[in-house]
Amino acid sequence: MTSPDKPAASTASSPSADSSDTSAASDGDAKAVTEAALFEAFGGLRGMVETVLPGLLFVTIFTANKDLHTSAIAALAVSLLLVVVRLIRRDTVKHAFSGVFGVAFGVVFAMMTGNAKDFYLPGMIYTLGLAVAYIVTTLAGVPLIGLILGPIFKENLSWRTRNPGRKKAYAKASWAWGLILLAKCAILFPLYWWADTTQLGWILIALKIPPFLLAVYLTWVFLAKAPPPIDVFAEMEAEERAEKERAAAVTATTGDGSGPRHRR
Repeated sequence: MTSPDKPAASTASSPSADSSDTSAASDGDAKAVTEAALFEAFGGLRGMVETVLPGLLFVTIFTANKDLHTSAIAALAVSLLLVVVRLIRRDTVKHAFSGVFGVAFGVVFAMMTGNAKDFYLPGMIYTLGLAVAYIVTTLAGVPLIGLILGPIFKENLSWRTRNPGRKKAYAKASWAWGLILLAKCAILFPLYWWADTTQLGWILIALKIPPFLLAVYLTWVFLAKAPPPIDVFAEMEAEERAEKERAAAVTATTGDGSGPRHRR
């Protein structure tokens, strides 16, 4: 029991402690939400495997036997297999399908030219185009990473006019993606002309994951420190509920006889 001449210990937290705990929890939630959104957008570990595996198989087989047709067919086959596995498991297939299209373009291009190095050329051109797109859209005030992640965060384009801090974070992230991809292209395109197929292939495989992880990490850092997204879908749902409630109130008022009456 507490002695009557001594005050009991207070169990309530101080306002400063509460605000600190709330802030820490909010930061943790923001980081978790951002991490989940990036995982969904870029496919996570499985998406990276699906991106690397076809090219790795191509360069491995070509290194062993120098046979373009066998290498190309094996790469395309494993890409299709990855899609089938996702379909069987009823998973999202967008990352696997993008891999199939990329491999298919590379196979067709290499078969047409007869040059095994051309298997990598469509992907390299795509990387260069993506780097330019990140930079141009950022300069235009519509950062590409915001267009990609906006729907995943359920904010759509609200960050453009209603959330300037978030727009700034998207701009930083898009600059990071653009410059990292440009640096990657600056390494690969000279190698396309100077190196042989095997050298180009192994260096390209080595550069698949590290630049990607760096760009994703920087995006996570910028967005985790940015203001939270505005959930425009929740806003629309709230407006619809409010409209239904107003309509119900009007119906109840006019239907129960309590509404205004006309004088005779």
